[in-house]
Amino acid sequence: MTIKFAGFDMYGLEALYTDEERMIRDTVRAFVDERVLPVIEKHNREATFPAQLVKPLGELGVFGATISGYECAGLNNVAYGLILQELERGDSGVRSFASVQSSLVMYPIHAFGSEAQKSKWLPRLAKGDAIGCFGLTEPDFGSNPGGMTTRAVKKAGRWVLNGTKRWITSGTIADVAVVWAKVEDGTVRGFLVEKGTRGYTAPEIKNKFSLRASVTSDLIFEDCEIPEENLLPKTEGLKNALMCLNQARYGIAWGAVGSMMACYDCALNYSKTRIQFDRPIGGFQLVQAKLAQMVTEIVKGQLLCLQLGRLKDQGKSNHVQVSIAKRNNVSWALEIARSARDILGASGIVDEYPIMRHMANLESVFTYEGTHDIHTLIIGEAVTGLPAYKG
Repeated sequence: MTIKFAGFDMYGLEALYTDEERMIRDTVRAFVDERVLPVIEKHNREATFPAQLVKPLGELGVFGATISGYECAGLNNVAYGLILQELERGDSGVRSFASVQSSLVMYPIHAFGSEAQKSKWLPRLAKGDAIGCFGLTEPDFGSNPGGMTTRAVKKAGRWVLNGTKRWITSGTIADVAVVWAKVEDGTVRGFLVEKGTRGYTAPEIKNKFSLRASVTSDLIFEDCEIPEENLLPKTEGLKNALMCLNQARYGIAWGAVGSMMACYDCALNYSKTRIQFDRPIGGFQLVQAKLAQMVTEIVKGQLLCLQLGRLKDQGKSNHVQVSIAKRNNVSWALEIARSARDILGASGIVDEYPIMRHMANLESVFTYEGTHDIHTLIIGEAVTGLPAYKG
């Protein structure tokens, strides 16, 4: 029996999705098959971002999909998760772009912005007519964002920013950056910094082995003056930035399932056609054990995401549940990529197959939006009541 993810459902999950959710997933699945997979290896090899996909993704309603109004799709969280699952089945960099645009740029503008800010930016970002980025991480502060040194000082009715952000997806190509900085009383506030603002530069970080089809940048602010109205008025502390990260981590948990699916599907098909000792290697016990572990973890990851999405749609989810899903799914996605590479043998290291690309990308996903260890400690605090990551 030929099992492919277009029709694979070992645990009856299809019945748990609505007709609309399945339709949205299948639409994005077809887009990935037709528009992403034919070009992504070339972009990965050349370390270029497939910018030609941005407007078509906007036309599909991918960006800010859970926002209602402002020319956004107004979908539920499960449908949005399935979108990101399919995008990462294509490539983590493509999913990262959509995640940043949606969860780290459009979400804070919608949640914390003024009506003027929302009206100006959300429709453009939704259509892919504008690109955004999110500036929180700094060269010396990643897992401890509260230690940030970027400062914003109010002078003569304007805000003056000084500082540096690092590892910023889409920074160099962004039209607007959501930047987090400490104001004079030490409170963390969010600001919108537009491309071309004097004192603001966004050089690209080159020579990456991971997320090569994604733009990663520094954001540098040197006496960067922005209008007073570019402050996100409803931001009132670091908790607002962490709310954005929680949105992004939810999408990452779904995206990791897409990487699992891609690696498993490749390994399964290879195992049925690769002949050794006069038989397909898929007929050997050790190979079947690897495939069985892969498919089991995919089902578990899908169930984690589905329940989390339903809880989000009911307004009942929390950050610990998000950490459980992100931590589990990314970790297992990496293990599945490594096991798939093993099944492919030497063929697994060439980009004729997607395994090494997914594996390298997942090394970044394992670390960003909260490292694996930080999510472990978040869960640990939840079960013991004792915070291990604080001084």
